[in-house]
Amino acid sequence: MDFFSEEIWVQWVDELSDQNFVVIDDFLTEDVFNSIRTHFLNKLDQDTFDKAGIGALGANIIKSEVRGDFTYWLNKDNDVELNSYFDLSDELIFVMKRFCCLPIADAEFHYAFYPPGAHYEAHVDQFSERSNRIISVVVYLNENWIQGDGGELKIFQEDQEILIEPIAKRCVLFKSDTVRHQVMPTNKDRYSLTGWLLNRPVGVYF
Repeated sequence: MDFFSEEIWVQWVDELSDQNFVVIDDFLTEDVFNSIRTHFLNKLDQDTFDKAGIGALGANIIKSEVRGDFTYWLNKDNDVELNSYFDLSDELIFVMKRFCCLPIADAEFHYAFYPPGAHYEAHVDQFSERSNRIISVVVYLNENWIQGDGGELKIFQEDQEILIEPIAKRCVLFKSDTVRHQVMPTNKDRYSLTGWLLNRPVGVYF
């Protein structure tokens, strides 16, 4: 493992196990952050993002009143500018398999762009018709985010609601099937790289 020490990983894994989520600041180095953000903005300029829907497989439908973001799905073979991030995600997978004994077989990632006014209603990331998501991964790409910009991640716990600010280089890991969450309305463009660690390869759902 090259990005973080075993001690730091174990600390994060313990937090994830205890509260079902963990917030990690400075998850990305400056170089990795800049490479991802540049790639994100290039893809946005090239009009490669699609309107995001809800549901999985054939059940996926567009409902802007529920979800207002646009997405671009990443591919290791095509998006080679992100090799350093894919290496980091491989390290994350190794850690989750080693210390959490999770049966992770694959991962999938996309960019998410929320224009001003967009939001995502409360939900969990595990679909009833597609049950292979184990851990959700959100990495924020928002430079100079300040209070009032909106787009916070709200996590619902049994006795409280937790607001997580979408600041640059911050990563949030949470259990896909149990953590109910929502994206608060944005007042400026909101950028993130979102993914899921899967217990079956991409394309295999049951």
